[in-house]
Amino acid sequence: MKNKLENNACLPARQGLPSDSQSHKVLFFLCLTTAFCLLSAALSGCGYTTRSMLYGKYSTIYITPFLNKVDVTQESYSANKYRIYRPMLETDITKKVINRYLFDGNLKPVKEAQADLVLKGELVEYRKDPLSYDQSSEDITEYRINIYVNLSLWDQKENKLVWEEKNFNGNYSYFTTFAPDNISKGNNSESGAVTKAVEDLARRIVERTVEQW
Repeated sequence: MKNKLENNACLPARQGLPSDSQSHKVLFFLCLTTAFCLLSAALSGCGYTTRSMLYGKYSTIYITPFLNKVDVTQESYSANKYRIYRPMLETDITKKVINRYLFDGNLKPVKEAQADLVLKGELVEYRKDPLSYDQSSEDITEYRINIYVNLSLWDQKENKLVWEEKNFNGNYSYFTTFAPDNISKGNNSESGAVTKAVEDLARRIVERTVEQW
């Protein structure tokens, strides 16, 4: 009788405890909820795409014609034989940058009065730097075209500077006719390399604009 009473006395406490199967279900539910919360936090913190970062704040841009600020009168400029003046290069840069924005699609090039952002640029240097030489004749076998610009991006609505870059670079390398025959020369003209360098510069400018928010 005493054992029976002791067992009955313990019944209320045992009835308040979950069974093993119920405990496993609760634990599984808690783990699932925690995992979902962590996943949601990760997505909200780093899952935005470039387009979503731009959406709702900036959608249009005006590209001012690039200015040619290459100062060939400087003594240091004329003393360096690899620093070259190339007429109308700033015009080519402006066209390529506009086309690149059209291709990218995040910011639509529009007239200045309609733009959320205004991009201003200056061509400050054009270089043709040697990369490699023929060991026997010392002829230059490879050049790299380097184009440097100063950039500033403005929020036109708030009339404030968003960011600024000095000596922003685009480049492209090409082989000359002195390159060994076993090297794949591909594009071996300076004019073709300049076109590629301008395209590289335009791509980098657009990426710098849309990926920094």
